Amino acid sequence: MQGKTVQEIKVGDSAQFSKTISESDVYSFAGVTGDMNPVHINVEYAGETVFGKRIAHGILAIGFISNVLGTQLPGPGAIYLEQTCRFLKPVFIGDTITATVEVLEKDDAKNRVRLRTYCTNQRNEITLEGEALMMPRKQSKLETQRESLSPGLAG
Repeated sequence: MQGKTVQEIKVGDSAQFSKTISESDVYSFAGVTGDMNPVHINVEYAGETVFGKRIAHGILAIGFISNVLGTQLPGPGAIYLEQTCRFLKPVFIGDTITATVEVLEKDDAKNRVRLRTYCTNQRNEITLEGEALMMPRKQSKLETQRESLSPGLAG
C-alpha cells in the first residue's frame, strides 16, 4: 500500500475516519500516555466538573486525524510535519467521532501539502479543528522511469 505523491494530490481532495469512543479506548489511552487526569478516568470527579461526566482525551481525537493522514491522504510514506489544533467541544465516551482532512494547498516544488483537519461528533458538531502540514511520499525511481517511458500511462 502506497500513499499519494504531491503530484497525485489535488486541492479539495478529502478523506475521513469514524470511530465510536469506548470506555476501553479512554483507559487504554490513559495507560499508554500516563495521562491519568481524573476528568478522563474518575466518574465521581468528572461528575463534579463543568462537563458533568468523563471526557475523552483531546489528543485521542487528534490521533484519528493522524490515522487519516497516515493511511489515506496523503497516506503511507507521508511525514507529519506540523499540526495546529483548537478544541471546541468535549468528546464523551459513546460519541462517534469523524475525523476529516481536506487539502487546502500544495507546493509541488517543496513536496508539501497543507490540509484542514477537523473532527465532528454524531450531532455534526465540530469538536476540534486545525491544519496539518504534510510531506507526501516521493515518487519511486521505478515510477519515475515508467512515467518517462510512457507519459500518461503510468499508474
